[in-house]
Amino acid sequence: MKTSIDKFKWSLCFACLLSAFSHIGAQDGTGYFTLSGTVKNANNKKAIEYAHLKAVGTSISTVTNEDGQFILKISADANVDEIEISCLGYYNSRIPFQHKDRTNIVVNLTPQPYPLKEIVVAGWEKPLHLIEAAIDRIDANYSQKPNALTAFYRETVQKKRKYINISEAVIDIYKTSYKQDVVGDRVQILKGRNLASPNPKDTLAVKLLGGPNLSIFLDIVKNPDILLSKEYLYLYDYRMGQNIYLDDRLQYSVNFKPQYISDIPLYEGVIYIDAENLSFSRIEFSMDMSDKEQVTRLILRHKPYGLRFTPEEVNYVVSYKYLNGKTVLSYLHNELKFKCDWKRKLFATNYSVVSEMVVTDLETENPEKISAKKAFSMNKSLSEEAPSYYDSDFWGAWNIIEPTESLESAVVKLKKER
Repeated sequence: MKTSIDKFKWSLCFACLLSAFSHIGAQDGTGYFTLSGTVKNANNKKAIEYAHLKAVGTSISTVTNEDGQFILKISADANVDEIEISCLGYYNSRIPFQHKDRTNIVVNLTPQPYPLKEIVVAGWEKPLHLIEAAIDRIDANYSQKPNALTAFYRETVQKKRKYINISEAVIDIYKTSYKQDVVGDRVQILKGRNLASPNPKDTLAVKLLGGPNLSIFLDIVKNPDILLSKEYLYLYDYRMGQNIYLDDRLQYSVNFKPQYISDIPLYEGVIYIDAENLSFSRIEFSMDMSDKEQVTRLILRHKPYGLRFTPEEVNYVVSYKYLNGKTVLSYLHNELKFKCDWKRKLFATNYSVVSEMVVTDLETENPEKISAKKAFSMNKSLSEEAPSYYDSDFWGAWNIIEPTESLESAVVKLKKER
């Protein structure tokens, strides 16, 4: 039996899209064909992010980045005839696999609307009732015993248009039952590395909420005080949106936005709820920025004296996946945009910090608990701590994943041992 780190090394080895080899094909002895291109909306030709491409009949897959671009490597020995392309809210499409390198492929997906009148929703006269029903079914839909997850985590820091820091880590996550809160959940760094700009002026001197512990505080279902506490549901205005399919399962969508002024942070966005079992499948939301002082108190952990910090945007994506009768945490995305300047300076500098985590393995039987001593502290920064976890034998000569590449596209879970 392979350990979680062994499994991860296999999946990372297959999935890291190394730019140094992006133009090398099977004919050059690597044993792989490389397909690259862009997925677009067939109606308006806009790029589609997070579109899923899969070699039919295999576990080989990738996901487009924020510009709709993808790179997919397929073994020359794989028995593959077609590539299937799918995305939330679009009809699936397939293209032939020609067993050769192909570049600049353009795939057009047709939007797939599902008007409410075509779906039986008679039981949900008000979207608030649907949200409450999904909350009531959390115990049935999510694990009632501890789980252990292995995940890949990445965070990038961008100053204006320049990346000044990229950190990556393989992490273990211990989650208690969904009947319990997040107090007992812990994260442990297994392997880590960091690349930073050598220019001292590029140093970001602030510490923000997030880091590898993203998997704890951003698990909305397990940490409902952020968005799903029944106590605060009245603060929002809920409207039913278009029903769509996610992972071949029908989803209700509920749009929400603040309807009252509150002394706690509020959000706006969309919630996707599985129509069959009423589990929360995906939540996309942004923090209300009307009170920037309040937002600053929530996300800022430390800054030097004299530095002015101004938040501009705070965006989140939380995804869950239906697996073996339960809904499990799958993917997290957190984007913070802000400005910093020293007093007496005329212009502020724009910064963007993006954190992503994708689960690669799940252990449901006898998961190993992470001790408090080994757990990654909420007060630590991965960029500062990563060198302590660096292992050249693990990372080898692999390139850092390109920061504009979707993290999901860089990690493929191999379901069979090799």
